Amino acid sequence: MKPSFSGSTDPGLLRASNQDDYYLDPEGRFFIVADGMGGHAGGQEASRLATEVISRHLQRSWDEAVSTADLLHQALLAANRAILRDQLQYPERADMGTTAVILTCRDQDDHPWCAHVGDSRLYRLHHAQLIQVTEDHTWIARAIREGELTPAQSRYHPWRHVLSQCLGREDLYHVKVQPVAVAPGDRFLLCSDGLTEELADATLAEHLTTAKDCQTAVERLIEAAKHHGGRDNITTVVVAFQGDSEASLPAPQPDAAGNNT
Repeated sequence: MKPSFSGSTDPGLLRASNQDDYYLDPEGRFFIVADGMGGHAGGQEASRLATEVISRHLQRSWDEAVSTADLLHQALLAANRAILRDQLQYPERADMGTTAVILTCRDQDDHPWCAHVGDSRLYRLHHAQLIQVTEDHTWIARAIREGELTPAQSRYHPWRHVLSQCLGREDLYHVKVQPVAVAPGDRFLLCSDGLTEELADATLAEHLTTAKDCQTAVERLIEAAKHHGGRDNITTVVVAFQGDSEASLPAPQPDAAGNNT
């Protein structure tokens, strides 16, 4: 199934700069969203480096005989190394880092794959039901998983932005790569937390369901986030699939780092 797609980024209403970045492959093969941190210059450079290095690595190795899981893992590690090198060259950016989320559609696969580090998210809209595909690499996500907090309690917790993983760290040890189910009519949303901090899942689902096309969905989501405060940079990518069969998922396999994907 070949997707249609659109994306945009907005600084929001309170930030003087935009530390988000995104990339849409013109051929619809892969999509990236990154949310930088580390001050004005640092965050912008980290997210720019991430999208640039990841997209270049994917383009260069796309047709090679390597599994998509390994390809994504290698692309994220390459981005991490590039950010670390920049930190050494420019000490004023030593604390910069970025999240990243990627969705790929490779002809050799029966289904899309995604990979992520941090709290930029991938959602799947299936029959008007919104499903969060990725799990945030944050202190809050771990606390919810272990029953220490409820999702409702987490929404306003002061530690909700504390990342447990991001690109730009020597101790990057967990890159999550996973296959993604897809069916005709599904829409996927890749976004930075500037969107999800402002809009509840029900609102995300409503705009994804009712928008006539990807561009309209992107525009409505960003405007809704700004209407609800727009306190952070907002980046939104919407990918829609058409076709005649649902893709099944393979059994989990260990990725290059030994993690199940």
